[in-house]
Amino acid sequence: MTRKRVKRRELRPLAAPFTVAAPSGARIRDRLRVTAEEAEVLRLVGEHLGRHQRADLAERVRIGKVKKKDTGRAGRKKALTAVSSSRWAGAMTRVSEDQYQLSMRCLFDERGSLCRAIAVISRRLRVPCGQRAGRVSGYATQAERFQKQRRMASLTARLVLVEERIEAGRPAIVVGGRRLAKVRVHLETAQLTEAQWRQRWDAERLFLTADGETGAPHGNYTIAVHPDTGELSLVLPEPLRHLANAPRGRYRFGCMVRFSHRQGEWLDRVTANRAVRYDITYDPERGRWYIDASWSTDTTQMPRPQEFAARAERTLGVDLNADHLAAYVLDAHGNPVGEPITIPLDLTGPASQRDGHLRAAITQLIAAARGQGCAGIVIENLGFADSRATGRETMGRGARGKTFRRTVAGIPTARFRERLRGMAFHAGLVVIAVDPAYTSIWGERYWKSPLQQQATTTAIVTRHHSAAVTIGRRGLGHRARRRPGVTATRQRMSARRATGQTVTIPRLRGTVRPPRTAGASSMDGKTRLCQGDQLALFSGPQDRSGGHRAISSDCAKSADNGRFAQERYPPVG
Repeated sequence: MTRKRVKRRELRPLAAPFTVAAPSGARIRDRLRVTAEEAEVLRLVGEHLGRHQRADLAERVRIGKVKKKDTGRAGRKKALTAVSSSRWAGAMTRVSEDQYQLSMRCLFDERGSLCRAIAVISRRLRVPCGQRAGRVSGYATQAERFQKQRRMASLTARLVLVEERIEAGRPAIVVGGRRLAKVRVHLETAQLTEAQWRQRWDAERLFLTADGETGAPHGNYTIAVHPDTGELSLVLPEPLRHLANAPRGRYRFGCMVRFSHRQGEWLDRVTANRAVRYDITYDPERGRWYIDASWSTDTTQMPRPQEFAARAERTLGVDLNADHLAAYVLDAHGNPVGEPITIPLDLTGPASQRDGHLRAAITQLIAAARGQGCAGIVIENLGFADSRATGRETMGRGARGKTFRRTVAGIPTARFRERLRGMAFHAGLVVIAVDPAYTSIWGERYWKSPLQQQATTTAIVTRHHSAAVTIGRRGLGHRARRRPGVTATRQRMSARRATGQTVTIPRLRGTVRPPRTAGASSMDGKTRLCQGDQLALFSGPQDRSGGHRAISSDCAKSADNGRFAQERYPPVG
């Protein structure tokens, strides 16, 4: 009876690693300790400008998807200048255009997400319940199939609406946030009163943004911060000029602005009158005002992964998980060295606390990399966009699948990548992103046990640490699989290149490498330990007591001077 041949599952192609680009800008923050009178002035200016900016955004949405020259920005700016100023009007029209383009990109992303979800559900609906067609399995029960049919009808209706909005070029934009707007009808669930919600809603709809201008005093004429005294002043809109306490319709605040973080870079720009943008925001929960300064930085060309690997420096492979960061140090040849590194990651609490915990974990990660002499960090290029779109169709069913999907949704992939990119750049480290496919599977199969043998008795190596080794090797251009027996402890060859990343140079057919004898240096700088480890060139009388063949005197003499091998076996090539 012939056995049915099972077709092996093909692995998907891996994307090439790439270097994460350096940050293109900087943003710093300081607190404004204003009085009650100054806070009232900020509130009046923010509400006045916010009302006109929302009207301009509505006008931009009505114009729809047109060419840049047909947006009518010049006319809209002229109308806004009469109720504010020329620079305030320029900032409002610029923000309206940016918000519109962002909303259109969100529509395209939503359309792609809906198409992926519909494709997965329809593919499973074509298979009868409880059956399987190739790699696609049908739904377990008829009830589940019916629920999926309703789900697909809902997704199709949403897709039609999104297509109509894309065709008309009119996205739905909620100034202040759609999530906060929905909280208005669920105040008890959110544990908020109507007054508290209204305070948050009004704070989100304030507009106090002034774009920088190169050549203007201290880089910004509308909102100016003096570099020496830290004095803050802003230009009042035309209807509020009666509140001015300084010449030319300006209002000067009594608080001082001192940016502690990256203060030197900010001073270099404002003293040279280079453009700096300022944003003033209000936090109703704390009752505090803040000012943010931002500017664009010069483009920095980061080395490619091939160029970075040619430097022959240490790297740190990092595996991002829901509750910790697992890392391992790799030498220039891709060999894991040292002990496994585990950094806890607490992502509970409000958004500000989660961001602070993430920054603290990245700080520990960078400190570990610099302490081990690493020149770069290798991470996975995670996004989970497709997984989140298809949901339980591809990420498991039942309680276990729900827990897994919730864990995946809680991993801050995009925020981690952005925070690490900026913090690692300022620390002088290169960040390389690799394809995340099969890193955990191959790491556990090929690296977990050898790493546990190599580590000390107190260190525990998990599959996440082995995945970090695979990630680091992939970033250096090496294969994930290791050669057996190269990471065992106390081996004479453990310190040499022994992970299979070197390339074998082929020789011509019919040629052999010159023989090596005891004490004679070969072309690659190696010597053998014992004379009996290799065969003799010429067969002589066998010494049965010695257990190996003897070397003739002529051959031994030629081996001492090193000329016999070169004459008889000339180098190839």
